Amino acid sequence: IIIIVDIHFQYNGFLFGVLLLSITRIIEGRHLEGAIWFSILLNLKHIFLYISPAYFIYLLKHYCFTKSDDQHKKVETPLLRQFRVDRFLLLGTLVLTVFILSFGPFVTMGQLGQVLSRLFPFKRGLCHAYWAPNFWALYNVIDKTLAIIATRLGYTLSITGSMTSGLVGEMSHQVLPSVPPIVTLILTLLTMIPPLLKLWFSKSSSQDFIKVIVLCAYSSFLFGWHVHEKAVLMITIPMSLLALEDKKFTRIYLLLSAIGHISLFPLLYTAAETLIKVCLYALFTISSFFALPLLTLDNAKEDKKKTSKPNPTHSWLLSFPALSTTDSLLLSVVLLFQIFCLCGSFVKFRFLPLLLTSVTCSVGIHWTWILTLYTYLFN
Repeated sequence: IIIIVDIHFQYNGFLFGVLLLSITRIIEGRHLEGAIWFSILLNLKHIFLYISPAYFIYLLKHYCFTKSDDQHKKVETPLLRQFRVDRFLLLGTLVLTVFILSFGPFVTMGQLGQVLSRLFPFKRGLCHAYWAPNFWALYNVIDKTLAIIATRLGYTLSITGSMTSGLVGEMSHQVLPSVPPIVTLILTLLTMIPPLLKLWFSKSSSQDFIKVIVLCAYSSFLFGWHVHEKAVLMITIPMSLLALEDKKFTRIYLLLSAIGHISLFPLLYTAAETLIKVCLYALFTISSFFALPLLTLDNAKEDKKKTSKPNPTHSWLLSFPALSTTDSLLLSVVLLFQIFCLCGSFVKFRFLPLLLTSVTCSVGIHWTWILTLYTYLFN
């Protein structure tokens, strides 16, 4: 994480520090402080808008709605009577104040439109030059595969603006329907709705709040418009908090972290950086796999005298600590492809290493999303 955040992404390490500070304040019950820090974070970098629905639902429920004083009575107090208008107005005023201070100078200078056009770059195309390992990477590969098959069958297809050109801009698919921004927005919101509904209707805890932050980040990363590959850190960093509390999330975090960091390798692409990134990755990943399961609170609560027996269905040939056979197989495939990309020579197909990295990592990240969603919704 250190080399990726602080070398390539400039001051992003500072931003994730503000995010963790905001989450900590809310977990401590200091909701207004957490809201203020998150508002500041949004104005420092708008990408954190991805996880704002989790903040909105949690703060609305746990700060703006209060429990009835007559809890000993069997008759429940109507929900509207639990709503604290004063708290809602205070929270809204503090958040709006931060935004007014941030955007006020641009409004007075008539530059608000220019700022918004930079914040929401819909003309930059569905994908970045190096595809983020998300759903659209898989969609692009399917389109390219179908295009090759169609060409072999004698069909003539336009290659102008191909999604595999490796350029930034408005590109079009050759066989599959091209994707407009509204479709990405709908998919993002639809995948966010189930965890947000559970957060609202269930007896949610601070740990549930972090889980929904993670799931909102997943939705935006997997289905969003023009997603940058570095946005995977918005999933891995909050997930690390869960990994220390629940061994189910320890497993998911280890797999996500191992694959997510590999997906960032192409960003450090010079020969001088290769040895550094590989060594740091190996050191961090190996130490995480062996140390994190021992630090998880769930494991600490178990009987220390209990000895774990090896799982007979877990193949030792593909075994990683704390991972299932499926997880280990996925990680092994990603590692093998990455070794191929690092060692291979692609004079003719320069975009091939990026494509292989993006697609293989995308499969692994989708799997961790499914595990996270299932664990939160059904456990």
